[in-house]
Amino acid sequence: MRRCAVALLGQRARRRWLHLIVGGALFMPFWMVGSVVVGALLGAGGLFTGSLAVQFGAYAVGLPLVAVAALFPLARPMSVAAARALCGVPADRFADGPAHGREAKARTAGWFTLHLGAGALVSGATLALPPFAVSVLALPFSPALRESELGRLWGLDRPWWSWAAIPAGLLMLLALAAVAAATGALLARQAPRLLGPSPADRLAAAERRAAEAESRNRLARELHDSVGHALSAVTLQAGAARRVLDGGDGADLGFVREALTAIEETTRRTVGELDWVLGLLRRDEDAGEGPGPGPGLDALEALVRGAGPKVALTVSGDLAPVPETLSREAYRIVQEGLTNAARHAGGEPVTVRLDARTEELEITMENPLPARPPAARPNGGRGLRGIAERARLLGGTTEAGPADGVWRLAVRVPR
Repeated sequence: MRRCAVALLGQRARRRWLHLIVGGALFMPFWMVGSVVVGALLGAGGLFTGSLAVQFGAYAVGLPLVAVAALFPLARPMSVAAARALCGVPADRFADGPAHGREAKARTAGWFTLHLGAGALVSGATLALPPFAVSVLALPFSPALRESELGRLWGLDRPWWSWAAIPAGLLMLLALAAVAAATGALLARQAPRLLGPSPADRLAAAERRAAEAESRNRLARELHDSVGHALSAVTLQAGAARRVLDGGDGADLGFVREALTAIEETTRRTVGELDWVLGLLRRDEDAGEGPGPGPGLDALEALVRGAGPKVALTVSGDLAPVPETLSREAYRIVQEGLTNAARHAGGEPVTVRLDARTEELEITMENPLPARPPAARPNGGRGLRGIAERARLLGGTTEAGPADGVWRLAVRVPR
């Protein structure tokens, strides 16, 4: 267990070191611009021939340019992608997408400047210090190195002092690793604060989650109403036909034929509705337009006819002026009402009334309560809940319950 933990820490440190080197590589163009500016001001030579003053002056000029470049929209997504992969910070602590707002842009600029600035220093040390440390380590074993400028700098006029170069070289390498690990840990601690979501990002994420939840709820309602109604209607019609056929030679074949026709019409209609609902699921993936509108009140007669001969439909007023959205939702409300009637009062006559003569569309459904109440379903109640949700989204009201031996559902929706 301890060995695994050590290996994990070592892997994380190496990734963070690589993250710093990436920052140093990204800083190079800004450093070159700074070298040109500082070299022109100080009269120095080319990009790579200046003194340390020129190098650090170019570094100082490049940092403000990095902060300005971080204001571009691509800066935060690129920084988040690199930090997620290499900093060892949980992915959910970062914000997605470009920064919006002054605060988010300022934090992104701070992170980009910190990453590239620290990365440039660590990258420079990574390139320069290991060869120097190895040369120091080799001083006691190489006469040529002892006679070079490095040997004179080390003070090899004292022979015993040359052996001190070995621990000194090792300490240089260890110091580089320690500084890189500490700098990587610093960036990992600051990454969630500088690249994390702002209040506006959290609000936008909450709105996206709410929209996704509403979309899932809508699809669940559509599947429940269309497929659930079809299964209930087919089950009811098939059961009635079976009971008639069980009567023997005196069976009413005309009733059986009507039941089979209703089953055929219901399944054909449901296949089309199911294709429409699946089209909603595929809409985000397809490049073209989404599916056409679902069934509306113009298909209500076919719906009632497929529900069986004991369903009576009465329409008051003209349904043609009813808005398309309201027409689709009213169709689903009637469909779910018929499903509930088939489940809870199968075989009882159902009356469906639509009144469009006022500013409200009123849907009323009634059926006698069965002599023996049906067994409660463990997950029941979704149908009436879905009807209430549809009515509420349209600004309407729903009333449902038994009264005087009759189950009554009344929905009123403004037009």
